[in-house]
Amino acid sequence: MNLRKLLLLMAVVLGIVAFFAFDLGRFFSLEFLQQSQARFAELRAQQPLALAAGYFLLYVAVTALSLPGATIVTLAGGAIFGLGWGLLLVSFASSIGATLAFLTARFLLRDSVQGRFGQRLAEVDKGIQKDGAFYLFTLRLIPVVPFFVINLLMGLTKMKAWTFYWVSQIGMLAGTAVYVNAGTQLGQLTSLQGIVSPGLLGSFVLLGLFPLIARKIVEAVQKRKVYAKWASVRPRTFDRNLIVIGAGAGGLVSAYIAAAVKAKVTLIEAHKMGGDCLNYGCVPSKALIRSAKLAHQMRHASHYGLSDATPAFSFKAVMQRIHDVIAAIEPHDSVERYTGLGVEVLQGYAKLLNPWTVEIALNSGGTQRLTARSIVIAAGARPFVPPLPGLDEVGYVTSDTLWDQFAKLDEIPKRLVVLGGGPIGCELAQSFARLGAQVTQVEMAPRVMIREDEEVSSLAKASLEADGVAVLTGHKALRCELVNGEKTLVVEHAGVEKRIAFDQLLCAVGRVARLTGYGLEDLGIPTNRTVETNEYLQTIYPNIYAAGDVAGPFQFTHVAAHQAWYAAVNALFGDFKKFKADYSVIPWATFIDPEVARVGLNEQEAKERKIPYEVTKYGIDDLDRAIADSEAHGFVKVLTVPGKDQILGVTIVGTHAGDLLAEYVLAMKHGLGLNKILGTIHTYPTLAEANKYAAGEWKRAHQPHRLLAWVKRYHDWKRT
Repeated sequence: MNLRKLLLLMAVVLGIVAFFAFDLGRFFSLEFLQQSQARFAELRAQQPLALAAGYFLLYVAVTALSLPGATIVTLAGGAIFGLGWGLLLVSFASSIGATLAFLTARFLLRDSVQGRFGQRLAEVDKGIQKDGAFYLFTLRLIPVVPFFVINLLMGLTKMKAWTFYWVSQIGMLAGTAVYVNAGTQLGQLTSLQGIVSPGLLGSFVLLGLFPLIARKIVEAVQKRKVYAKWASVRPRTFDRNLIVIGAGAGGLVSAYIAAAVKAKVTLIEAHKMGGDCLNYGCVPSKALIRSAKLAHQMRHASHYGLSDATPAFSFKAVMQRIHDVIAAIEPHDSVERYTGLGVEVLQGYAKLLNPWTVEIALNSGGTQRLTARSIVIAAGARPFVPPLPGLDEVGYVTSDTLWDQFAKLDEIPKRLVVLGGGPIGCELAQSFARLGAQVTQVEMAPRVMIREDEEVSSLAKASLEADGVAVLTGHKALRCELVNGEKTLVVEHAGVEKRIAFDQLLCAVGRVARLTGYGLEDLGIPTNRTVETNEYLQTIYPNIYAAGDVAGPFQFTHVAAHQAWYAAVNALFGDFKKFKADYSVIPWATFIDPEVARVGLNEQEAKERKIPYEVTKYGIDDLDRAIADSEAHGFVKVLTVPGKDQILGVTIVGTHAGDLLAEYVLAMKHGLGLNKILGTIHTYPTLAEANKYAAGEWKRAHQPHRLLAWVKRYHDWKRT
């Protein structure tokens, strides 16, 4: 605590101590005020300005220090100065005093509270920034909520001091007027309870509800305004309760939920059911990774006491297996399955004609128009192709097209360039290198997997290089050239150009939301890299929702499914209750070898957001099962609140890291700390014990050393 904070704290404490030590509370009673009424009237007649100034300063001090007695002082304002001047003095004094209490709490307590509960308060601060004035106004109108509590708690948020002041000035006016008016009738009062009758309290509650009602009215007006140009085409009745555009993870789950609650739902998909995950992303890439890992294990069989062997395989057979895996999973996402669940599935291109009408250009020919009360956009994302000069001339594949294009090849590409050092680029680069390709990975950033901690990026790079990948970080792709049939990528590093010859070029520099081709522009729905939505996943049209990659902020299959629940439930039941999408605990994994999995904060993010943390780290090289499996590399790194076992985030690097992470995801979701994980029995010998041992490392670092010293003395005494 710095000197200024210490001095302010001492001043506040001394003021409060003096109040109670000198029994100043006796001057803040109804009896004292009634007995002194004549004296105050005399003072007002003799020195009106001095009395008013003294009263004003006293009120500010009482409010700023959150002392008991504000009610009596308010009554005194009416008794001494009358309704007009009393209301004027009390109104400004109470608002200034409340603002001083607000600023004091912010100055003294906010840093420490943010340090302990920063992650949880982040969502509160977002709400305060958006609707803080509205909620503060509502609270000020209802005097049953202690004002001093509001002052202190608001000081811990990011609400602006000026906003706090003017909202308090207006919001407290009604309650202030009641008490000041009661003070003008001081002689008739017998108790403070008599001021606020049940009827008056009920009136205050109704007054407090007024902003809520007003907000609903404003929302209705805004809703009418946004739909105004479409009023003439709004259907009187609807063909469907819900139309879902896109049959990836977000669309499938949205349609499933709608059918489960017996809503009439139509799911529209232009291409393949299952979307990117089944056909181009998660499923085929993991099938490739498994084949590549087996080839790697065969080459290093000596690690398991066997003889190293060069794997003999057909690249066509490897690619065929990938398509077989896709075919085996396809029934889970098929038209037949969803039709059986009660979903109408139409295959074709959907376009929004107005907020309720969708036109489908059917793949089988012809068009069909449907109306729905609500619509969910789940159009997904596509690979981003950088605008490199000469790229089209040399040809390229993406994470979407490589599965079909490479399936046509008799042999694996001899020289493969992978553009991109993110999760997709790293997974594919390592896999193709393990299958025998000469892989060069080009990344413009200073390191691969830039969102992870530096030590994770370094470990990932070392792993890729160990498998033969030439990792070129800090290299910017400039152009592609085709000279005498030789394909070349020209890159720049440290001001020097370099040429990389290749047979195949794979673009894996990220994915962008599909935002065109289905009517967003015609409806004026804002897009900025993704479809813009509110916290309920609504677009500017309250009946049109977006979920999955097209909505962001995360491009993960499991997040798309997570959002789909909110989109579907809000779309179908939002008239009764709407739910804000919850992104507080989002896990993800990169399936290189060793895997990298994370949930919550890592050190890099914690530092950027200035969130205090402690690090606990357990090396998997110490784990019995990992040693037995010859997989003894990697670590579990847990970030916790300083001095507490509350988990802020976890990064796991090692075999099956994505599976091991689930225990921490559950713990964070339900507020369980490391002590709970340590006290849970884990089967021996399993990889999951790494989570228990990480918790044990935290416990060991937080031993009560002083207590243990006394325990040692006790045991020494017992031996005598």
